[in-house]
Amino acid sequence: MNIFPDDFLWGGAISAHQAEGAFLENGKGISIADGLRNGMRGVYDVEPLDGIYYPFHEAVDFFHRYEEDLDLMQGMNFKAFRTSISWTRIYPSGIEEKPNEAGLVFYDNLIKAIKRRGMEPIITISHYETPKYLAIDKGGWENRELIDLFVKFCKTIFERYGVDVKYWMTFNEINNVRRLPRSAGAVFEKDKNRLKQAIYQASHNMFVANALTVKLARDLIPEAKIGTMLSLSNVYPNTCNPKDVFETMQLRRSSLFYSDVMIRGCYPTYMNRFFEENNVKLSIESNDLELIKRYTNDYLAFSYYRSTTHRFGSPFVGDTGGDQGTPNPYLETTAWGWQIDPIGLRFTLNELYDRYQVPLLIAENGLGQEDFISDDGKIHDTNRIEYVREHIRAIEEALKDGVKIFGYTYWGPLDIVSAGTGEMRKRYGFIYVDKDNEGKGTLKRIKKDSYDWFGKVIASNGKDLD
Repeated sequence: MNIFPDDFLWGGAISAHQAEGAFLENGKGISIADGLRNGMRGVYDVEPLDGIYYPFHEAVDFFHRYEEDLDLMQGMNFKAFRTSISWTRIYPSGIEEKPNEAGLVFYDNLIKAIKRRGMEPIITISHYETPKYLAIDKGGWENRELIDLFVKFCKTIFERYGVDVKYWMTFNEINNVRRLPRSAGAVFEKDKNRLKQAIYQASHNMFVANALTVKLARDLIPEAKIGTMLSLSNVYPNTCNPKDVFETMQLRRSSLFYSDVMIRGCYPTYMNRFFEENNVKLSIESNDLELIKRYTNDYLAFSYYRSTTHRFGSPFVGDTGGDQGTPNPYLETTAWGWQIDPIGLRFTLNELYDRYQVPLLIAENGLGQEDFISDDGKIHDTNRIEYVREHIRAIEEALKDGVKIFGYTYWGPLDIVSAGTGEMRKRYGFIYVDKDNEGKGTLKRIKKDSYDWFGKVIASNGKDLD
């Protein structure tokens, strides 16, 4: 018996800034991603400098090559394709009265091209691509002005693409505001004494924007589903020491706080103590909490790449793969220090469904590694096949557990620029893109061994994993 539903959304996911390129083309403005030299934790230039390589400016040129790339996705039998709409292609600085028509036309064509190939478009509205003007000049999401500007952006794209797009997400990995405030929340606060205040005020304003976006969607495109999206790679206690166990729970709550608000519709009581102890005093307007309560999200999408462990009192680092603490001796580790844990995905799916009872979408999951063209001209990425196979088996087990999962969009079906490090060397794709870390290469697309394998998996609706 096949466990996967007949309408299961198999596919892949990218973001605009990591793939499109076409920096400033057709009236595009500058986003916060455009000032990054080495990914999210690297140097940020408010104004791009001459003679400096910015990997997101060209990325992998999806802007000009999307027809070719979508043909390759169709060749893998994709049922869905997730991407984002670059805010600065539509409103270059974020404050314009009228949208940039050339940007709207680009996404008209892209979404129709996705639909023509039998794929469901899944659109992330904001994927670490806040307009630079709103971040630097307006103070980012700590400023309530961004709420109305974001809702205006959403109204424009709902009216333009709502007929063709059923699945939307407001903010990519919104809980990364606490780990990566600059990229996730456009928070450029330099004073460490007030950083948490800035982070959680920005988070609150994003919650309000999310609720207003859900309200808008229900008015304009009532058949649409509006999801929240979090980074939820998991964390276990390093030992059964109760101190390890309790502090790990607190660490997990720091992420689940975001989905608690956006799906349950209220601030959880456990945050009261956190706010008090960290001197966080939120500015909440009279109607905010009612909006958050009334307009919750329809589904929970999340990224899952790895798991880690936590030991009481140990420092913790967060990056694009999630939290990272004490290594787990029972798991294999990639060259980038990410531990591979398929059972952790099953654990996470059960954890989330038990907590929220809403449909789940695995919006990102994948293996980043170095890939090489062999003497036979092929790319033999057996490790990637094994990684995906075992994670699909974990999804199957979660479905047997009774978890409602409606899709799996593998992260980076073609090689794209790494958000975290700005590298091309860290490759996720089933499709190789000829480009290196210095931006050199032909951009030629080459199928890896995993390409045909994943196409076979989808064609069998998850039955054939050999």
